[in-house]
Amino acid sequence: MNDLQILPIRLEEDIQPGDDLTELLAQALYKRALSLRDEDVLVVCHKIISKAEGKIVALEGVRPSALAKSWAARFDRDARLIEVVLSQARRIVRMEEGLVIAETIHGFVAANCGVDTSNAPPDCAVLLPSAPDVSAKRLAEGLGRRFGCRLSCIVSDTFGRPWRMGLLEVAIGVWGFAPLIDLRGEPDRAGREMRSSIVALADQAAAAAGLVMKKDAGIPAVLIRGLELPGPRRNNRSGKDLLRPAGQDLFR
Repeated sequence: MNDLQILPIRLEEDIQPGDDLTELLAQALYKRALSLRDEDVLVVCHKIISKAEGKIVALEGVRPSALAKSWAARFDRDARLIEVVLSQARRIVRMEEGLVIAETIHGFVAANCGVDTSNAPPDCAVLLPSAPDVSAKRLAEGLGRRFGCRLSCIVSDTFGRPWRMGLLEVAIGVWGFAPLIDLRGEPDRAGREMRSSIVALADQAAAAAGLVMKKDAGIPAVLIRGLELPGPRRNNRSGKDLLRPAGQDLFR
């Protein structure tokens, strides 16, 4: 078992559309006198990726639908923001007490479809990246070439959870390792065969990164070193592997 290091990476700049995140993160690593090694895992919050990729909506230009207006009036919300949320939804799971729980176009079930106004430009909302796995791949390969290593990357977002209070970081994009470790069929310490143990390694890593990824501290990326990555399934790398198939979901 390796010691685990969780190293915050600070960015001083506010990310703008078109910014080169590979370059900005590389410079931030140099400032910390950090290099990257094989098997390192970089966790990057989706917000800076979304901003760099231009996934920003100016609310001034949004024309709310009748549903958005009705819902906003009922719960004292911004109808323009509700309309943006609805535009990102593949399926509405529930609308209650001013909150929209929906399945995003990616397949994630999240509050307000991941649409967020925190740390966004004035009167704007930030959407999720269009393809978080592709974003993770781009960063991993760009920084891997820069530092001459085989890097893995997680794109994270802050999610709530059914039946539990509080928020934590989860993986919505993954590149470089299998996000799940399937232990079914293997023996536990007592020799009994495990029948249902599938570990969400990517979510565990994202949550660990969240310990130092403070919202107001300018730390949108975290380097995790010493994480034991599953070798045989390295080619299975997608954040969508973490989504429970509809046929196995007892709560749909």
